Amino acid sequence: MCIVARRSDTAGAVAGRVDDRSPNPCRADAGTVDGCRGAGSNGNVSDIADRTATHDGLVADPADPQTLSSARSFGAAASVYRQARPGYPVEAIAWLIGDAERVLDLGAGTGKLTEALVALDRDAIAVDPVEEMLEELEVAVPGVPRILGTAEDIPLEDASVDAVVAGQAWHWFVPERAVPEIARVLRPGGVLGLVWNSRDNRADWLRQAGEIMHERHDASTTFEDYVRIGRPFGPIEEHTVEWSERMSRTRFLDLVRSRSHFITASEADQAATIAALETLLETHPDIEGAGELAVPSVTRCSRARRG
Repeated sequence: MCIVARRSDTAGAVAGRVDDRSPNPCRADAGTVDGCRGAGSNGNVSDIADRTATHDGLVADPADPQTLSSARSFGAAASVYRQARPGYPVEAIAWLIGDAERVLDLGAGTGKLTEALVALDRDAIAVDPVEEMLEELEVAVPGVPRILGTAEDIPLEDASVDAVVAGQAWHWFVPERAVPEIARVLRPGGVLGLVWNSRDNRADWLRQAGEIMHERHDASTTFEDYVRIGRPFGPIEEHTVEWSERMSRTRFLDLVRSRSHFITASEADQAATIAALETLLETHPDIEGAGELAVPSVTRCSRARRG
C-alpha cells in the first residue's frame, strides 16, 4: 500500500511525492498536518519508500483490477467532476458530524463534501487516492490539507480526528480493512459518517435517465442494503434531506460524463448514452422545451459512533 503525502513549496503546486524523497512525508499542501503518520517508527521517508509503490499518482489499492481501473478513471475527468457534481446540503452534513471539530474527509475527491465542512467552520483534512482529484480540491477549498491515501491505510496517527466522513465513496472501500483503519484514527466516541446524493427517481424523466445511465442506486432504496459497518461501531442512524437544484442541460450531461461507468465505457457507448439522453431531454413531456432542469435530489446520511 502506498501512502503519498504532499507539501507546499509553492501555493497550489504538486510536490512531495514519497519516491522523490520529500523531506517530510507528513506535510500536506496547506502545511504540516498534526497527527500525520509515516510508515516507520520515526516517519523516515526511506522506511516508507521501502514498502510502497506509486501508480501514476494513484495509491495502490487492494481491490480487484476493475475497481482499481474505475477509481483511476476519475483522474481523467476530475475537472468535469468538480464543475458538474452537486454539493451536499449543509444541514445534512451538520447532522452527520454533530459537534465534531476535526474531521477527516476520506475519499474526498474534488472537495464537494469538504466544502460543506469548511462552511460549518470545521478543521477538515482531505484524503484521496487520486492526485488529479486533490488538485481540483485545492481550487475548490484552498488551504485544506490534502494527502494521498486510501481508506485501507490512512496516513494519520491513532485517535487524531473527531469524525471520519465519506461522500459517494463507501462502495469503493474494502470494509474488512477500512473499518479497523477508520476506528484507529477516530477518538473514542468519534463518528463515522457516510453520505450519498442520489437523484430522486420519483420524477419519471430522471428514472428514465437513470436507466439510460445504468445507475446502480436510486433514492427509493434504503442504503441499509449495503451499508454494513460493525464493531467497534455502534448502531447505524439514518437521516434524509430532500432538495432540488436547477441546472442547464449542458451541466446535466456533464454530470453524466463524470460518472465512472461512463468514463470507463467505450467511445461508442459514451456517444450512444449522450444521444439517448439528449433525445429524452428534448421529448419528455415533463421537461420538453425547458431552458433549465429542476433536478430533485435526496441526500441520505448514515452515521455510527465508535465504541
